[in-house]
Amino acid sequence: MTAEAVGLLGMVAGLALLIALAFRGWSVLILAPLTSLVAAAFSGYPLLATWTQVFMGGTADFFARFFPLFLLGGVFGKLMNDSGSVQVIADCMVRWLGEERAILAVVLAGALVTYGGVSLFVAFFVLVPMASEVFRAANVPRRLMPAAIVLGTSTFTMTALPGTPAIQNAIPMPFFGTTPFAAPGLGLIAAAIMLVLGMLYLSYERRVAGSNGEGFTGPQAAVPLGELQRDRVRAALADEFDIAQVTPDRPQRHPPSAFAAFLPLGIVTAVNLAMSLFVLPRMNLAYLAQPRWGATTVSAVAGVWSVIVALTAAIVVLALIHRKRLANLRESVDDGAHASVLPSLSVASLAGFGAVIASLPAFHFVREQMLSVPGGPVVSLAVTTNVLAGLTGSASGGLTIALDAMGSTYRIAADALGIDPALLHRVAAIGSGTLDILPHNGAIVTLLGLCGCTHRDSYRSIVIAGILPSLAALLVVIPLGSMLGAF
Repeated sequence: MTAEAVGLLGMVAGLALLIALAFRGWSVLILAPLTSLVAAAFSGYPLLATWTQVFMGGTADFFARFFPLFLLGGVFGKLMNDSGSVQVIADCMVRWLGEERAILAVVLAGALVTYGGVSLFVAFFVLVPMASEVFRAANVPRRLMPAAIVLGTSTFTMTALPGTPAIQNAIPMPFFGTTPFAAPGLGLIAAAIMLVLGMLYLSYERRVAGSNGEGFTGPQAAVPLGELQRDRVRAALADEFDIAQVTPDRPQRHPPSAFAAFLPLGIVTAVNLAMSLFVLPRMNLAYLAQPRWGATTVSAVAGVWSVIVALTAAIVVLALIHRKRLANLRESVDDGAHASVLPSLSVASLAGFGAVIASLPAFHFVREQMLSVPGGPVVSLAVTTNVLAGLTGSASGGLTIALDAMGSTYRIAADALGIDPALLHRVAAIGSGTLDILPHNGAIVTLLGLCGCTHRDSYRSIVIAGILPSLAALLVVIPLGSMLGAF
């Protein structure tokens, strides 16, 4: 067996080991360096040097670029939760749409809070009780609750809508020199496809259930918070926020008005847009080329800076308008900050794994094979992010590994063909949010437990409402972007 074949076998063995042990609940903080060393050993690399010089270099680079987003996102989500704003937003959607549109109310409530920057797990803990009440009143089968919540929180608002502060929309920015609003027209089209197809399916399922006499079943035991806390490492990896961020036992006695609840979400979007399109492009940032500032470019940092400023502004507004409701502001800020550390380190560790894989001689063969996929770099990028997100059970994890290993290669190939980097950004983001929703995804496991459902009850509807519409959107965006360019 040739050295290249042995190295390729090592890469496969490392990835297979990562997947198998992650599925059994092992911490990625241990798995990422361990499995990267397994791959390195097959290629004859020195193990200590691989760990400290290559793996840690990739981990530190990701952490340095994206930890501010994890930190601010954690604090923002915690303040939105503790101020009662998330609950008010969810209640407003039910009141405005009515029980007859119970599924749409749950989907749009989830979409609003997550597009505004509220973390996934905060949304879960608020949406599940609300969805349970409205589904019971409207006699909608309980088994459809997880799919409705996934459609609203983990599809179009996570990867497609332009400007979303989700980490999946942020990761491609430094690689492609784009902003959170990359390819806005394509993003809106993709979001519409996901929402419409998902709602058509859920509405169909509701009609069929009604004709069969199936309604909301009796209460089932949800997974206790303590049990979910014990599985927090696996849950955190799924969608970047630690379940410890949620404290559902502190209800808000004096909830805010609808205006006060929605205002911080509007601040995130408005400031993000202003920074991306107006403020940063007009600033003189030539100093970034100096070594003391990283010898970088405006395009490499502008996207992340826009989200940082937007979340900071929203946090300040939150603290000011809800100062009486946030009885212990310091504790809320601390809890949100602490809850951002484990997820950021988990995903950064996957970046380290990707850095090791990309450094192996055998990876040259893999890169060439991926680039030879029919359809060019855009199709290749979509396939790569889909596969890696599915294998790792993490949208951000799969996206990080793919771009750390091949981001520059895709950018060079796209430039040579005159492909707008914004198209690469949008395709990569949407591609990461498709097959990540596999059964071993920690967010899915957590959500099913909270809803009192099992994989057997609800996973089929999650696939049809969550995965298939995202794949359909990707199949539309790729040819549309290839023909008309990014718009």
